[in-house]
Amino acid sequence: MKAIFLVGTAGSGKSLLASKILDYYSRNGAFVGMLNLDPGVENLPYTCDIDVRDYVDIVQIMKQYDLGPNGSMIMANDLIASKIDDLQKEIDNVNPDYLIIDTPGQIELFAYRTSGPFLVQNLNVEEKVSIFLHDGSLMTSPSNFISIALLATSVKLRLGISQINVLTKTDLIEDKIKDILKWSTNMASLEDALAIDSDGENYTLAVNILRSLNLGGFAQGTIPISNATGEGMVNLQAALSRVLNLGEEVED
Repeated sequence: MKAIFLVGTAGSGKSLLASKILDYYSRNGAFVGMLNLDPGVENLPYTCDIDVRDYVDIVQIMKQYDLGPNGSMIMANDLIASKIDDLQKEIDNVNPDYLIIDTPGQIELFAYRTSGPFLVQNLNVEEKVSIFLHDGSLMTSPSNFISIALLATSVKLRLGISQINVLTKTDLIEDKIKDILKWSTNMASLEDALAIDSDGENYTLAVNILRSLNLGGFAQGTIPISNATGEGMVNLQAALSRVLNLGEEVED
């Protein structure tokens, strides 16, 4: 069993991409399980095999502890870690080839509190990888690109597993895709763009962050994905295969 965690900022398209990966693997003969880890989500574009909402009730937490929506989400995400044995039992009963794990929309609740990394490290599966979704609508300027890249790198550090970078919402940013993909592999190009886009203190800060990311090996490229057309899914599957299956592809 191989686990694929989908992480990214709210609205970046995690649940929709999860459904696309499910469809892709299923069409190619793999048995896929879906685990929803977002206790606050109302509707999902796929059918859950394991759903954390069966164990954690946001509304009940709000009533019982007299909390608002934000406080209840924090408590709910922390409570999820205590349910790991129940979740593992359900996962083992499903026993898929691939387990796609859709994480909470609020990335800080999953990546930066103890419960998220605890779940990532302690789920009993053969191999693990995370897909970080770079929201294309937030990536259209060099400074924004570096901000999200820094977040992605920070999340990778927190989760402690291999990470694949994906660019979403490509249909909305067709005029910027070429620049964004160039920035993701060419640090000099991104630094030149920064010189035009910003100045003074912001430029110095952005360049220092950029060079730190470069030293940390961030410049590995970003895979553009269209959830509308499915374009890019073959490249994403190939990247997943390199990490999870040592390069053995799922056959058509």
